[in-house]
Amino acid sequence: MLNKVPSVNGLTRARVLAAIDQLGYRPNTAARALASGRSKTLGVVALDTSLYGPTATLYGIQQAAQRHGYFVSVMAVHSIDRQSMRDAVRWLTGQSVEGLAVIAPFMSTNDALASLPKGTPVVAVEGDPQGDMSVVTVDQVMGGRLATEHLLAAGHGTVFHVAGPGEWLEARGRSAGWRAALEDAGAEVTPPLTGDWSAGSGYQAGQVLAQIPDAHAIFVANDHMALGVLRALHDRGRRVPEEVSVVGFDDTPESAYFIPALTTVRQDFQRLGQAAVQLLVDQLNSGARSPDRVVIEPELVCRRSSSTAAATGLGRARSGIAPEEPDNAFGAL
Repeated sequence: MLNKVPSVNGLTRARVLAAIDQLGYRPNTAARALASGRSKTLGVVALDTSLYGPTATLYGIQQAAQRHGYFVSVMAVHSIDRQSMRDAVRWLTGQSVEGLAVIAPFMSTNDALASLPKGTPVVAVEGDPQGDMSVVTVDQVMGGRLATEHLLAAGHGTVFHVAGPGEWLEARGRSAGWRAALEDAGAEVTPPLTGDWSAGSGYQAGQVLAQIPDAHAIFVANDHMALGVLRALHDRGRRVPEEVSVVGFDDTPESAYFIPALTTVRQDFQRLGQAAVQLLVDQLNSGARSPDRVVIEPELVCRRSSSTAAATGLGRARSGIAPEEPDNAFGAL
């Protein structure tokens, strides 16, 4: 009955379900796992961080796993290296997980994932698309292009860049998109400043950029650093967007409430989680690893921190551009 056997008729099913509800019965998942040999649990190796991107990705995986009828067991690590991976896999294996999703946005990830036992169903989330296992990622290069082209279309001669840490694949992809967009437009490629994803590092970069008279357009590699840049520009008397346009990346829940509201590149973390879990389920059903690639396109969300002329210049019909959102929850009423 609880296993949804099709031969049970509707009346009998209704009576049994009513009795279950009255008695307060709950299925014993441990007993089911012993009987079926399936734990219905997926393991996730995630970086021990409060950064919005990895945290939102983890939440997306948990939500998707639940829809597929799976539990999630999470192992947080301080770094993605061979020893950390061995320890994480050993712990998760002890939880009888059926497959692994590794939120792995680092250059060193391929080496670490190579240490996994052969045959282990695994998906690298935000991993290196050039690897030899299943990967689900957002097109970071396209995101960097969208941000930069948006600013160029507003009439800016070039776009300055505050990049993320060099060991992060996401930071490298966003910087590559920024650089490619400038080169395609024949614009000057200025030396990027590098932060550590924090608002504090963005503030330090913003203090430098605020003193450059020609810095009228800035693409910042994530919204937290963009917040620091906005504060630094304000402290230096540089008005946004009247004098300087700023674009971030991630579309954190707070970005619509920055002063001014932040134009940013949105990543669909729900789709990321859904794709990762689907690839894992496919591997579990087939019994074999696969080198599948799922690349999710980001979209540009236009708000007040950049000139509205930019959105007009690119055209609303272009794929990947979302309309400006209201600054508060009541704006859509």
